[in-house]
Amino acid sequence: MLRINQLKLRPGHSQKDLEEKILRFLHIPEDALLDYQIFKQSIDARKKPDIFFSYTIDVKVKQESSVLRKMKKQVQKITRTPYQLPASGDQTLSFRPVIVGSGPAGLFCAYLLAQAGFCPLVLERGADVTQRLLDVEAFWENGRLNPSSNVQFGEGGAGTFSDGKLNTLVKDAQGRNRYVLETFVKFGAPESILYEQKPHIGTDILIHVVKRMRQQIEELGGEFRFHSQLTDLLLQTKHPEGPFSVRGIQINGCEEEAAEVVILAIGHSARDTFQMLYEKQISMQAKAFAVGVRIEHPQAMIQACQYGEGAPKELPTASYKLTAQLENGRGAYTFCMCPGGYVVNASSEEGRLAVNGMSYHGRDGVNANSAVIVTVTPEDYGSSHPLAGVEFQRMLEERAFAQGQGKVPVQCFQDFCENRVSEQFGEVLPQIKGACTMGNVRAIFPEILGASLEEGIRLMDHKIHGFARADAVLSGVESRTSSPIKIERNEEFESNLGGIYPCGEGAGYAGGITSAAMDGMKTAEAIIRRYAPFHKVFTKI
Repeated sequence: MLRINQLKLRPGHSQKDLEEKILRFLHIPEDALLDYQIFKQSIDARKKPDIFFSYTIDVKVKQESSVLRKMKKQVQKITRTPYQLPASGDQTLSFRPVIVGSGPAGLFCAYLLAQAGFCPLVLERGADVTQRLLDVEAFWENGRLNPSSNVQFGEGGAGTFSDGKLNTLVKDAQGRNRYVLETFVKFGAPESILYEQKPHIGTDILIHVVKRMRQQIEELGGEFRFHSQLTDLLLQTKHPEGPFSVRGIQINGCEEEAAEVVILAIGHSARDTFQMLYEKQISMQAKAFAVGVRIEHPQAMIQACQYGEGAPKELPTASYKLTAQLENGRGAYTFCMCPGGYVVNASSEEGRLAVNGMSYHGRDGVNANSAVIVTVTPEDYGSSHPLAGVEFQRMLEERAFAQGQGKVPVQCFQDFCENRVSEQFGEVLPQIKGACTMGNVRAIFPEILGASLEEGIRLMDHKIHGFARADAVLSGVESRTSSPIKIERNEEFESNLGGIYPCGEGAGYAGGITSAAMDGMKTAEAIIRRYAPFHKVFTKI
């Protein structure tokens, strides 16, 4: 197979145009092109509005060696190595593995274990994705929160209601990233995610992908239990002072299940579970994360800035990624940018309010939104306690809830700078899932963070003119960017408690759907390499 780099075509081109471009580039007749695949598609907007799609294409041709010899400076020979499951180990399992959480880490861990014959049991505190969608939409409509079924909790994890963005910076020598994307396509995601520079699925499609993936795991011998929260770990030891290992779990405070392998794919918002794990003396530490606001602009403004006036309509909805170095030494950056999207009330605890962003697959909303965030560290928490970051999040969310009296508080940027409640909107009207009201978003934050956010937004205006416009709409608080803790694990992915495998974003090892899925895969691989497949009927303690 040969790879062609930087094959450029104008927006609006057809598949036939692409094929003809390949033939002309390689100087071959039509019958010599056996097959081709788009490996990567990006946008070259350096000379806007004269914009091109830039392609990396993998091709199979007749007389490959001859073509390669003639064009050795323009093409390269490549070999694709598909992802493969590791060989199984020989240690015996008395009980099937239990996976706590059905977000991307839990789902992909379960998918690999199911394929390897381990018949995993997946516990999810929230509802299945169909019921979860109803619960979330009802919350946005009437404001009545279901603490176990919401934007954070339920089948698919928090990413299900965050656009389904699949870009990642994780290095991927083993092909896990490609495998994640191919698996999503297998279960209904658009094939374009395999090659887009910034692939996304969209919340409206992702909910169906997640459901089909769960059904496949069940067909392979796995089991899912919804409304089933891990409430305790049952431990054992051969010596009074340890070391301890898991012998079972408690579900919903009453039911007990035997388990010697428990994968913790609990997500970044499982605060009660973090507390329980801390009390069980599982090794963990507070870590840095980031907090800030959602900012909304007209999507038309972003289009014009990124593509230029008069750019072709066939271009995708424009996105951005911005960073700024602040005078106080902190960094500000945008996160989870949602082109043509919506701000959503993403709360999961009564009396506390958090926001996030999402887009549907079409990305056809009138506003663009993104988090603008600054990093916070244990020094900001004022404590070295492992759960200090959790309490810092809660403090901000309580202030946000108070500012909006349970509704999402919003504020125009000019009023944010002047530390006053907005009286009216300008041209930018908030596009929010859930009720919103005017509030002082700046008052949510300690002043050093409020000032940092203001400075960051003003600096970002140098890169996107209008980013700091007076009527840009801010909402808060964006507090669930990543886990505030890290659960320690060894090279075999096991914690200090034997049989406990922390993984994914909640454990501090990922930051987004794709990286969480990949970490779930790594955890499954570690278990597969250690144990023989499990084929027995699961029994209770």
